[in-house]
Amino acid sequence: MVGLKPPEVPPTAAVKFVSAGMAACIADLCTFPLDTAKVRLQIQGEVRIPRSTSTVEYRGVLGTLSTMVRTEGPRSLYSGLVAGLQRQMSFASIRIGLYDSVKQLYTPKGAESTGLVARVLAGCTTGAVAVACAQPTDVVKVRFQALGALPDSARRYSGTWDAYCTIAREEGVRGLWRGTLPNIARNAIVNCGELVTYDLIKDMLLRAQLMTDNVPCHFVAAFGAGFCATVVASPVDVVKTRYMNSSPGQYRNALSCLLALLMQDGLAGFYKGFIPSFLRLSSWNVVMFISYEQLQRAVTLTWAAQS
Repeated sequence: MVGLKPPEVPPTAAVKFVSAGMAACIADLCTFPLDTAKVRLQIQGEVRIPRSTSTVEYRGVLGTLSTMVRTEGPRSLYSGLVAGLQRQMSFASIRIGLYDSVKQLYTPKGAESTGLVARVLAGCTTGAVAVACAQPTDVVKVRFQALGALPDSARRYSGTWDAYCTIAREEGVRGLWRGTLPNIARNAIVNCGELVTYDLIKDMLLRAQLMTDNVPCHFVAAFGAGFCATVVASPVDVVKTRYMNSSPGQYRNALSCLLALLMQDGLAGFYKGFIPSFLRLSSWNVVMFISYEQLQRAVTLTWAAQS
């Protein structure tokens, strides 16, 4: 056996809520450079006013990471990390930590198991609520990750708190919720791709007795969840990233951003940064779900021992 065994008493909703936020922060610390590389590749080639002739060109995941280290220093790989951790503590706690509780609300009374529809509805619900609460942290994170793509004179923020204040002052409070609709769409899809797929794969492995409820099972289910989430979420993720990073007035709305991307790059534009997205989502899911399962078990066992 690998890792802690499942406790006799299931974890409470509060334990899952806190464990999800902590596990997501651990996963972000491990995979943040891949997320930054994904953002740089997604906004590459974006038409900006005024046009810049000194834009650095990124090629592939390793090429993007090495170019960033060479031109901006190693710290650039973690630009926006503070906002990213703030985002995960508020965002992942809701969308992941409350998933099981919401899933039970959608499950008919007396049902022996939770059906696919209830799982999908739970994933969409927690994903949408999480975005509504944590959108400002996502906006700031994306803008810091994209800063290196701009010349020094065009950099707008001196720190995370300054970014929140500057956006609210220059763009209004609505600026902090820029891209909420595409982000809700993305996270409803990602949440279903991640949580529902993880849930189903784990359930299947346990029912078929191919694996026990422990780390190897969690690894396989999480990797599959990361791949499914990347495939279905990449198009809306590219639009979300570009729209959230855009200057005021650059796009009328998320739809105009989508059409501009389609006209400029074609359908292939919707999968810009796919490889770093997959590497990041699959590795993030593996670290997050394994940490999440072990953290909630550790907390539950600790509380049981003290009571």
